[in-house]
Amino acid sequence: MTVPASGFTMENGGSSCLPLPPDVENRIVTDLGKESESNLQEGNLYYVVSNRWFRRWQLYVGQPTEEFSSKDHSSDSQHCNMVPSNVVETPGPIDNSDIVINGSDSENNDLELKRFLEERRDYVLVPSAVWEKLYDWYKGGPPLPRKLISQGVTQKNFYVEVYLLCLKLIDSRDGSECIIRLSKKATVFDLREKVFALKGIKQEKQACIWDYFNQHKQSILDATSQTLEELNLQMDQHILLEVDGPTQTGMDATRNELALVALEPSRSSLSIAGGPVMSNGHSSSYGYQGSSLSSSVSDMDDRSDLSNTAKKREKGGLAGLQNLGNTCFMNSALQCLVHTPPLVEYFLQDYSEEINADNPLGMHGELAIAFGDLLRKLWSLGQTTIAPRAFKGKLARFAPQFSGYNQHDSQELLAFLLDGLHEDLNRVKRKPYFETKDYDGRPDAEVADECWRYHRARNDSLIVDVCQGQYKSTLVCPVCGKISITFDPFMYLSLPLPSTVTRSVTVTVFYGDGSGLPMPYTVTVQRHGCIKDLTLALTIACCLKNDENLLLAEVYDHRIYKYFDNPLESVTSIKDEEYLVAYRLPKSESGRPKLEIIHRSLERCSTDRLKGMERKLFGTPLVTYLGEEFRSGADINAAVSKILVPLKRTYSSTKAHSSKENGFVSEMNDEPANCSPRSVSQSIDIEEEETSFEKEPSFQLLLTDDRGLSCKPIDKDSAIKYGPLIKVFLDWTDREHELYDMSYIKDLPPVHQTRFMKKTRQEAISLFSCLEAFLTEEPLGPDDMWYCPRCKEHRQATKKLDLWKLPEIIVFHLKRFSYSRYLKNKLDTFVDFPIHNLDLSKYVKSNDGKSYLYNLYAISNHYGGLGGGHYTAYAKLIDEKRWYHFDDSHVSPVGEEEIKTSAAYLLFYQRVEN
Repeated sequence: MTVPASGFTMENGGSSCLPLPPDVENRIVTDLGKESESNLQEGNLYYVVSNRWFRRWQLYVGQPTEEFSSKDHSSDSQHCNMVPSNVVETPGPIDNSDIVINGSDSENNDLELKRFLEERRDYVLVPSAVWEKLYDWYKGGPPLPRKLISQGVTQKNFYVEVYLLCLKLIDSRDGSECIIRLSKKATVFDLREKVFALKGIKQEKQACIWDYFNQHKQSILDATSQTLEELNLQMDQHILLEVDGPTQTGMDATRNELALVALEPSRSSLSIAGGPVMSNGHSSSYGYQGSSLSSSVSDMDDRSDLSNTAKKREKGGLAGLQNLGNTCFMNSALQCLVHTPPLVEYFLQDYSEEINADNPLGMHGELAIAFGDLLRKLWSLGQTTIAPRAFKGKLARFAPQFSGYNQHDSQELLAFLLDGLHEDLNRVKRKPYFETKDYDGRPDAEVADECWRYHRARNDSLIVDVCQGQYKSTLVCPVCGKISITFDPFMYLSLPLPSTVTRSVTVTVFYGDGSGLPMPYTVTVQRHGCIKDLTLALTIACCLKNDENLLLAEVYDHRIYKYFDNPLESVTSIKDEEYLVAYRLPKSESGRPKLEIIHRSLERCSTDRLKGMERKLFGTPLVTYLGEEFRSGADINAAVSKILVPLKRTYSSTKAHSSKENGFVSEMNDEPANCSPRSVSQSIDIEEEETSFEKEPSFQLLLTDDRGLSCKPIDKDSAIKYGPLIKVFLDWTDREHELYDMSYIKDLPPVHQTRFMKKTRQEAISLFSCLEAFLTEEPLGPDDMWYCPRCKEHRQATKKLDLWKLPEIIVFHLKRFSYSRYLKNKLDTFVDFPIHNLDLSKYVKSNDGKSYLYNLYAISNHYGGLGGGHYTAYAKLIDEKRWYHFDDSHVSPVGEEEIKTSAAYLLFYQRVEN
């Protein structure tokens, strides 16, 4: 939980005897908050306040509420962003009842918050000074104070400890159980004081408290300065109180049989001498020593299923990992790593000489030691379930982002572990400095080898040996054409799903010279492409002639809202609900004034306040060029007549165009795959048309300004002053409706049927298509601009990746999660991936003659949606062809045909040696 950027402020003083105006309250709170945030120190006090009440207060004082309401679906969220205080009632007393569990102890200040509350959705954090003012003004409560703490060794992160560590205290004298809540930064001495005070035990009386994790005695919690966090005490675990000293018989006062285990001695130096028996029954040829690796019931669940336990004792590598509170993401990634053959072989041997405790980029070797200890336990015979408390403690110490009990991403954890293990095992003690050389047109092989040598001179570890490959990255500036080529290492490949790389766009194309009927086209473009890419795709789809240009525009409320005249504008600026049109116009006339024709029709008023008739806009505007000799309104009338020629009826109004649907001659998906545009000559017989009516219509045209607020009838005999764009209203009468079929521009397909991101049946995609999407050239995103050294500016360059060197172990990360400012989404698309003989040879550009054939050995799965999902793992046991399902503590065999699911998130492959 991070410290909130509350935007509060601070002003000392002020009596609460008289109510203050809302704007004064807002100013005081804002000043108090700013002063508090400028003085962040560990131990500062914050208060948890119900967001439901706090939003009412914000509305009352006229404070913007958008940042707190993006996820709030309560009725309060229906208020506008800023509400005048004179129309909002006072919020009333502070009410935190909706975030507190009923029945929790308020008298002892031991209130329990509901689990899984989310900041800014369920609660907000306010500094102590702000709480005091709010409480002074409104009273209520109950108060929920929490302290600001820091976490991390290499980098300190401050956050408010909203959820205190909850421990279940068992009194051995009567078997009673009660709840103790303390900060994880509290010491064992603090814990003993609170327990003894609660139980009425005098300090001088002999009593002890046991770490009673999984209801097995782990160690005595002595009165030391060690924190509860350092002792790896977990949320909701048990602690045991024994009075008159600990029992020495292996039986506690509750008559439970226990195996007493000694604390693992703290290591000042590492001593590793071999590992357990492998799953194939053969010893690893090293002596198995060290108490940290011994099998103990402290690492196991209750073994009620004796037959199942006996089977699991027969081989190593089949132990589950206990969920310590939303740690399934960690368990899933760990099971995949501890079943990676090169890592198993390495950590089951003596790796002490490779520990790099002095690497400033590492974790002093502690992460590698913790991982190695955990791997050895998981591969020990006789294990059923391991509680990875020590490993989670190290993880929280060096990676505070994974602390606490929130759900996290298994891929993010995997990336941290691989990088952390590499730095802890880096054989390079002093990294040399190399100055990178420019590409300068040298052969790719020469540059790639040079980059790899430099990389290996600074990075040499087991992880580099087996998990790191190299790819070629090519960037091209869209303005000056500058090419930048680099060769970079990678430890995994994050593959986009094709549906996240491209988007479908539907554009209705109109003929600006009156030579054809409008037609919709659906094209596919890169999601981060630019307008130039969309225009090119549309040019191909509509078979644009060499002497024509496309003018792309957005139509809103029957007007042209925007012309897309910047070819480098990102496609991301086009929203899903927008309606796009394009006008085919002659290149030779591109410098002439544009005429924009907006349609109006006389309709009866639908409201009781307005009686009679009124003009309303309808249809899609038309655009054409005006001739060079343009001088009078008659020229405008002629241009309008010409562009409307395709809409003239050839039959009576009751028979007109019986073959078309929704205003188009045929459905877009049923259009023949040819490039013959539907022209006037194909659908209209001009001579027949001219004899069908007695006379041509005389249009009612009005000249209007850019906003359409003023309009003036156009006299066809008078000269008109014009600029590069002229807008006119075309008023339609019954006579014109009889002569023209306006359904072609009026009854257009609904947006939800033909707009972006059509809802179609999801089809399976292959791992190869994901890899090809990863390797496809694409423009960088707007938030990932490249600084061009030639232009001296940031540019939205095009990027092309190529695989150059592949490692023995390759991990594919399927990018199922997408995040934006307002939307989080998960794709459950089924990805079909090979289990055997994944051949990547054709994707490797180094031409080194190696065979890149891989077999799958592990999968990290994610089920469900964002926030409420669950992780599991599939892994194949070393030297076995059988697969197993690892679901936290539960391990069970699974058929190979069952491991392919739409939940696959991380795929682990090992190269097949020739």
